[in-house]
Amino acid sequence: MAEAARRRGGSQSDDRRSADQLFDRELDHLPPEARWREWMHRVEATIFAASEPVGRETLARIVGKSCSVDLLIDDIREELRGRPYDLVAVAGGWKHLTRPAYADAIRAAVGGNERAVELTQSEVLVLMCIAYFQPITRGELSSFFGKEISRDFIGHLRGAGLIASGPRSPTPGAPYTYVTTKEFLLEFGLDTLRDLPDFEALEDAGLLSKERLLAGDIPIAIGGVLEEDDEIEGCDLDVRSEVPE
Repeated sequence: MAEAARRRGGSQSDDRRSADQLFDRELDHLPPEARWREWMHRVEATIFAASEPVGRETLARIVGKSCSVDLLIDDIREELRGRPYDLVAVAGGWKHLTRPAYADAIRAAVGGNERAVELTQSEVLVLMCIAYFQPITRGELSSFFGKEISRDFIGHLRGAGLIASGPRSPTPGAPYTYVTTKEFLLEFGLDTLRDLPDFEALEDAGLLSKERLLAGDIPIAIGGVLEEDDEIEGCDLDVRSEVPE
């Protein structure tokens, strides 16, 4: 039976490869304008149908070798100008998302986003520090804020899928470090960590320095907010919503 199953699996794999070889990516039989239009439709349909952001490598499998995926995306977005949704670069790929201006209408119609994450102000600040200074240990986070960041505190952020364990720190005891996840990028609508607000400007101005924070040079506003544990009502980290299927 195992041998039969193996043969069936091999046959299915061969069928997939055969179908892939028959798939016409180049569309040489079409005039240039029609060819470009068909590539645009393929890309938009694939992104629309996907539940996760679709990367460039995936999209390159459905268009010709000489085709620029970025230019296709630009043309699709131009056609979507004025529509209530767009193709957004997020988490290393593209995703169909509704525009922020229609968030209230969507909530009124279908309720809140099931993926919304409610965080306390303290958790938002700790998540911000992890995002900017990762990989970072729990001890370093505690030094930042002058109070212990508990395992339960970190566990809540992990449970929400916003952070994960990183490499062990080279410091004594080799504690675990923490890093943000792809889910973090998805929730905040970021393509990469370089899209964090004012990241380069704050670094260049010397306002975001891991050494300064570890030395206790923390802005008073941050230290004060950390003591407040009121939940941020409706802290829906998804600024834009997915296009309903």
